Amino acid sequence: MLSSKLSFNYMMIAPHHLAAKTGSEILKEGGNAIEAMIASAAMISVVYPHMNSMGGDNFWLISDKHKNVRAIDSCGPAANKANLELYKNYGLSSIPSRGPLSALTVPGAVAGWKLAYDYSVKNLGGKIPISRLLFDAEQVAKEGVAVTNTLRSNLKSKFNQLKDIAGFKDIYLKNGKIPNVGEKLVFPKLSNTFSCLIKNGLEDFYSGEVFSNIIYDLDLLGSPLNSDDFKNYRASFVDPLELKIKDAKLFNLPPPTQGIASILILGVLDELSIDCKNDVELIHIIVEITKAVFKIRDKHISDPRYMRVNVDEFLKKDFIKNLANQINFQRATSWPDSSLGGDTVWLGATDKNGNTVSFIQSIYWEFGSGLILPSTGITMQNRGVSFSLDPKNHNYLIPGRKPFHTIQPALAHFDDGRVMSYGTMGGEGQPQTQATIFYRYNVQNLNLQNAVNKPRWLLGKTWGEDNTSLKIENRFSSNTFEDLRSMGHIVEKVGAYEEIMGHAGALVSYPNGLKEGGYDLRSDGVAIG
Repeated sequence: MLSSKLSFNYMMIAPHHLAAKTGSEILKEGGNAIEAMIASAAMISVVYPHMNSMGGDNFWLISDKHKNVRAIDSCGPAANKANLELYKNYGLSSIPSRGPLSALTVPGAVAGWKLAYDYSVKNLGGKIPISRLLFDAEQVAKEGVAVTNTLRSNLKSKFNQLKDIAGFKDIYLKNGKIPNVGEKLVFPKLSNTFSCLIKNGLEDFYSGEVFSNIIYDLDLLGSPLNSDDFKNYRASFVDPLELKIKDAKLFNLPPPTQGIASILILGVLDELSIDCKNDVELIHIIVEITKAVFKIRDKHISDPRYMRVNVDEFLKKDFIKNLANQINFQRATSWPDSSLGGDTVWLGATDKNGNTVSFIQSIYWEFGSGLILPSTGITMQNRGVSFSLDPKNHNYLIPGRKPFHTIQPALAHFDDGRVMSYGTMGGEGQPQTQATIFYRYNVQNLNLQNAVNKPRWLLGKTWGEDNTSLKIENRFSSNTFEDLRSMGHIVEKVGAYEEIMGHAGALVSYPNGLKEGGYDLRSDGVAIG
């Protein structure tokens, strides 16, 4: 049996060990969970460049020592020049997945760091300066990082899509070849960008020296984003989604994220009050609930300013009970195609004072738009690909509209005083994995490390995958696969610790001060207490 990491001081979890180490050092120096998260988020943008960047977005759930929960939406909107006509003039029926025209939304990540930092100073006694929080990322970008298996495999699989995009080969090729695991990659321009933010403050990203360099490059390369888009952008606090189940209160992010999907899966599981006795029952029930919930998500969820339904309607007890009544316990229902995907990093932190953060940051697809800005070394996200160019679609492109996001961090307050922070990368896998980890910990009473690392499954698409089969890791018994197929599931057996299942993690802060952490063996990460 795998054992969780335990500590009576703090806990930091990230999918790369250097990001976890950076955050843990901030906590060791007396920093709070938000300060640790900013340092880790900066570092992971260097050491996991295929999954996130300052050119992406992030979302936060912050639970303070008094159990007050704040949510931050740091999702950038579409450029003012990005409209249906722009893409039609290029003869396009959909937004390109790579290149300048896919970089059409404002990167919100740094604004999220800034808003969280200001909140930390005002409400949590934060005292560690930005110069310290960004220092490790600045140094590692300059001195170099070792290529990981996940970075190399993504370079190999996506290279043909990205090789002709500005700046990509200059950054990622070594003597004209994809680097091997363990070779060093350096990011001098990115290091310089961190140096500017250290010197001028995080706001420099949207109105100063870094901003000027970003805008110059975007204009030169042909992105629709302009200076006004950046100057007018602000991250914001939003009301988190909340749902009370039998022994806990669940929290997640509202639209434009798919947080409603994650919270509804657990709501329906709670309504059904099922104690799954084997893997087949657990997989089947969560998969069937996922199908029902995804139909709601795909029909309604977008920028909340444009939604025709208030998302809180889906959290009412009668609605959840009706969903629960639709679940077929014996047979798999048909599964429609879906086009969602994306790659992401989830990070969690809890400090000695009882403040806990659940955080997620993303550039959408592997390497985002592929567009690496030459002056700053920033990789721009392609989150705007989720927009439709069909004006009849519920998520069609409008200037200033926020894109749909698969990413969403999760948090739970248990009735006995425990606080749980958990999440994962993995596109459509995120709601399913969140529900599975929570169920294994809360209902099956597994420790967090086992809850995260027991074999998993995924219905639908995730980053790097195009089909919508039910993918199941081969560590399940042969009977599990046979029984699921007999129930009508289209099952695809994958590797033992398959990266497409996501890099998950979870931590729990107990009322007596104990911290428990579990990290994903599918990642390069660690939990440090």
